[in-house]
Amino acid sequence: MSRAATFPLLAALALAGCASAPSVAPPAGPPATDEPFAVDGRLSARRGSEAVSIAFTWTHVSPRDEFVVSTPLGQTVAELSSDASVPRAEMRAADGRHDVASDLATLTERLVGFPLPLEALAWWARGAPRADAPHTEEIDHAGRAGVLRQDGCEIGYAYADDAARRPSRLDVVCGELVLRILLDRWRAT
Repeated sequence: MSRAATFPLLAALALAGCASAPSVAPPAGPPATDEPFAVDGRLSARRGSEAVSIAFTWTHVSPRDEFVVSTPLGQTVAELSSDASVPRAEMRAADGRHDVASDLATLTERLVGFPLPLEALAWWARGAPRADAPHTEEIDHAGRAGVLRQDGCEIGYAYADDAARRPSRLDVVCGELVLRILLDRWRAT
């Protein structure tokens, strides 16, 4: 097939992929409580010409979060912890820096150059909206979150297969901030 004939075919397939699945009620709905989780993953973030890629280990047991942030090759860059009940967030960088703020978004801005919405991501990573803010949601063919809109952000979900209940990828767009989050391994807490 010639290149001239291939482009319209690829464009048609791309547009077909943008069609959303009809909204149907999920079987169990979003978590009613802030359930604990632990996950290993990778994140790439871009805002304008600024970009960063990291690997992470995240343990969430509300109201606390613990992150170990590493380079894509595994070298630890920083450890972040927060306690939303205080509110207090702390960062210990591998180079000896120590920083404290009232929230994780402030610390991530100091660490990587722009704020990451980590408090909301504790819900979004599980395919659920934050309970205290309005949202809209599109459900996929298997009754899971397909697209979630909340806090001025749009979160698109991908799953390893039709039986998976937890997402394996999140594509998050919050204004100029674009995140791709790969959730490689969910672990028991």
